[in-house]
Amino acid sequence: MAPVRLDHLETFALVVRAGGFRAAARERGVASSVISQTVATLERAVGLRLLNRTTRSMAPTEAGTRLLSRLDPALADIRLALAEIDQLRDRPSGTLRINAPAPAVDHVLCPLAFAFMAEYPDVNVEFVSDAAIVDIVAEGYDAGVRFGEHLAQDMIAVPLGQPLRYAIVAAPEYLAENGKPGAPADLVGHTCIRRRYPGGTIAEWHFEKGGKVVEIEPRGRLTLNSAHQELQAALAGQGIAHVFEDYARASIDQGRLVEVLADWSPRLPSWYLYYPNRRHSSAAMQAFLGFVRRSNRPTAAHTGP
Repeated sequence: MAPVRLDHLETFALVVRAGGFRAAARERGVASSVISQTVATLERAVGLRLLNRTTRSMAPTEAGTRLLSRLDPALADIRLALAEIDQLRDRPSGTLRINAPAPAVDHVLCPLAFAFMAEYPDVNVEFVSDAAIVDIVAEGYDAGVRFGEHLAQDMIAVPLGQPLRYAIVAAPEYLAENGKPGAPADLVGHTCIRRRYPGGTIAEWHFEKGGKVVEIEPRGRLTLNSAHQELQAALAGQGIAHVFEDYARASIDQGRLVEVLADWSPRLPSWYLYYPNRRHSSAAMQAFLGFVRRSNRPTAAHTGP
């Protein structure tokens, strides 16, 4: 077997993680042909095909799967070693990568990041908006953000931001024409703006009042997959939307949207920033954790949800 370059192994792992050459190229900021040639060079060096390629799909071969199973932890150890020596710098540097649902990025992480980057000019920040549950270690993230019940048991978790609340909203024009629902059951007769999760299921709407819990399966002609789209549809009078209050608050205050069933909207726990044990935290991640603590946010850590 010919000598194998470490950066070629990293590129191979990135292609599999990203799901293809184009996605890997976008992440690296290079042409797809560069990524393809790098993997081809690696395959020639090891004398085995590592990826099965077609015009529509890409998947690791048996050899590629075996290599990846050993490669991921090895690359993680290398990243850890680099992070440990990076802590010897006077100022933290490197890249902080966090996977989080879009609402957490929009309303919690971005405001934090803007101030954090001003204080730590040598740290780069990358947020990936993703509602799916991912293995943050395998995917190369420093941390993730989720609700407490969705955290792995072996993670350290820190409350991030304030408790959350959903708002049921519609344009005044829609309500003037169709009436205002007085109870969750009334939504059955209304046009609801539905949301489809990445896994394919339609989001149910949950309500609670006086100990009574009600779940509604929204019905409507329009199905979207982001709160920004739902908000735009509601503003356009297309029906009733179910979004985090943070998205709708400005429009409610301006009178462009009206909140209904406010007394039925339960408060939800805050987001949690979660990450592996401190031994695996980079200098950039440690700096971010310290910044969160100094930002007067709840910081009582615990293991698991």
